[in-house]
Amino acid sequence: MTASVFFGCTFIAFGPAIALFLFTIAREPLRVIFLIAGAFFWLVSLLLSSLVWFISVQISNKESAAQQKGLLIFGVVLCVLLQETFLGASTRTENTVSGLGFGFMSGAFSVVNILADSVGPGTVGIHGDSQHYFLSSAFMTMAIILLHMFWGVVFFDACEKQRWWAVGAVVASHLVVSCLTFQNPEYVNSLVPTYVILLLMGVWAFYSAGGSLRNLKLCLTCKDKDFLLANHRPR
Repeated sequence: MTASVFFGCTFIAFGPAIALFLFTIAREPLRVIFLIAGAFFWLVSLLLSSLVWFISVQISNKESAAQQKGLLIFGVVLCVLLQETFLGASTRTENTVSGLGFGFMSGAFSVVNILADSVGPGTVGIHGDSQHYFLSSAFMTMAIILLHMFWGVVFFDACEKQRWWAVGAVVASHLVVSCLTFQNPEYVNSLVPTYVILLLMGVWAFYSAGGSLRNLKLCLTCKDKDFLLANHRPR
């Protein structure tokens, strides 16, 4: 049972991202480099935010629960702002690839310890906790990975066209998704809004990348790739 939970949650969390990597990135060495660069930028943002949060905790009153909760919220907000800053720096070249690199690294740090615990020993929910902990974590990780890719596309397009309200929308949606995790273990309250935002950002990223309903129809119905490429107008 533990092995099936481990592999099932792993494929849920990373399956779509791995498929995107294999079909769109792996054959292009330059894109692989940009993917790794995006992952590196995410690590730098995590390092800086962790350093600031660690110093803040050390100088705070550790006996005050309210103060520690406030520092946790501060850490989340700071981490999001730093991630978006580095995302803007890394998406100046390959926005989709860099965003996917951000997502891969973010997802790995989010779920790797959970996956390690899923192989046992122990049983989730034995003390009355939710039995959907592993499954919910996997679906949340998948959403975060895809959102980072969509945020990268929209962020780059907004900066290129100087639509600063769109940049603010990306940052705000990232903050909302991050703060929704405070709703756990009420997983419905965090997963449902997150997937609504995922759907909206996916549609926004599709049109920002130059997509259209006509191109989508051609992609689904046309068997002639040359005709499809000829009718696609790159940005």
